[in-house]
Amino acid sequence: MILEKNKTYTASCSALGSEGEGIVKIDGFTVFVEGMLPGETGELLIVKLKKNYGYGKLIKLLTESADRVSPSCPYAKTCGGCSLQHMSYAAQLSFKRDKVKDCLERIGGLTDIELPDTIGMEIPWNYRNKAQYPVGLDKNGKAVMGFYAPRSHRLTAIDRCMLQKENADSVISAVKGFIDDFRIPVYSEEKHSGLIRHILTRTAFYSGEIMVTIVVNGKRIPHADELIRRLATIDGIASVVMNINTDKTNVILGRKSITLWGKDTIRDTIGDISFDISSLSFYQVNPVQTEKLYSLAVDAAELKKSDTVIDVYCGIGTIALFASQRAGKVHGIEIVPQAIEDAKHNAEINGISNVTFEAGKAEDILPRMYNEGKRADVIFLDPPRKGLEPSVIDAVASMKPDRIVYVSCGPATLARDLKLFKEKGYETKKAQTVDMFCQTPHVETVVSLTRSR
Repeated sequence: MILEKNKTYTASCSALGSEGEGIVKIDGFTVFVEGMLPGETGELLIVKLKKNYGYGKLIKLLTESADRVSPSCPYAKTCGGCSLQHMSYAAQLSFKRDKVKDCLERIGGLTDIELPDTIGMEIPWNYRNKAQYPVGLDKNGKAVMGFYAPRSHRLTAIDRCMLQKENADSVISAVKGFIDDFRIPVYSEEKHSGLIRHILTRTAFYSGEIMVTIVVNGKRIPHADELIRRLATIDGIASVVMNINTDKTNVILGRKSITLWGKDTIRDTIGDISFDISSLSFYQVNPVQTEKLYSLAVDAAELKKSDTVIDVYCGIGTIALFASQRAGKVHGIEIVPQAIEDAKHNAEINGISNVTFEAGKAEDILPRMYNEGKRADVIFLDPPRKGLEPSVIDAVASMKPDRIVYVSCGPATLARDLKLFKEKGYETKKAQTVDMFCQTPHVETVVSLTRSR
């Protein structure tokens, strides 16, 4: 059978893809269908065909999986944020573990790694401490905010997000009212015109402090005093910041931020350590799971007070400061200078003196340290989703640490990198998945490696 676009077929789902989409086989031809679960049969409309695979739209379910649940969010079908809401939470946790296991085996060639069940949340809702809302206009010219629909820049307007802290919804309402009342121009990505681009909220989980950042295509906000007055009435608001981004880009934040009202930073706590967070700081979005994640990473390192530790991709110093409580010396490396300044500040406010930080590329700094006679017993790696450059792997291996702890948000690149480390004499013993991004297909993994003797 040759499949035809815009034609309907009846077929069954056999597995899930890496993003949680259903995998359907029609006469051996693979079709990806969002919203289908293994064991389900449905009527599918073929919407796109490639040479070896296609995409289908679920028209009608004929049989349902026991893992299917009704999405709690009214925007589940149109918003691109929470693509697993139709799956029970227990099934989500299993899916994430299986996804990592598949990558480790298929890409990394690692078949004998201990991989326990995913560590989940008791309540997998309202966990995010950060929201980034694009701003647009509806057909009546009124301001709307929300999230983009899957694989598009079509804005789904929302009034409430079930992943964010509740006060973020009040910020949306206040800013929309301000834009409409004062006819503030909204940014158009196509025309590169208009002023208000994005609204960001950051909430410190333990202190309850909220920072609101207004991203603008300009240098000032008309009637800013009135905007501040409206935002300041919201419980928890501690900072209002204007971020300037005049570039024609889909990068959200520009390089310059100006505090319009309140504090330059808000303070949060993970475990026993406090962190001051600015509008430009990288900080994990799920503080409850972050504490579990970093505790796992430090436990996996089996640190001793005599150990020297290097934390590569240290950001604002989170893992480095956690590790400093058990290690002798810790040195953090990060390519973003502002993050290094934040890390130094966070060490200072916690009274931690056995940590140093340095801005630069790991592939430059590690060889220099080695040539200076410096060694590391443990190296932490927490790279972005694209994983490690081969030059970084070479540099890490050249230091010959006894143990490496790799924290990853990208299962495929993690598996690729572990295979390269294996070639350099490092054996992967155990991996642990942590659900940092409930209701989405994303997952964090902590892996411990030891050097073969």
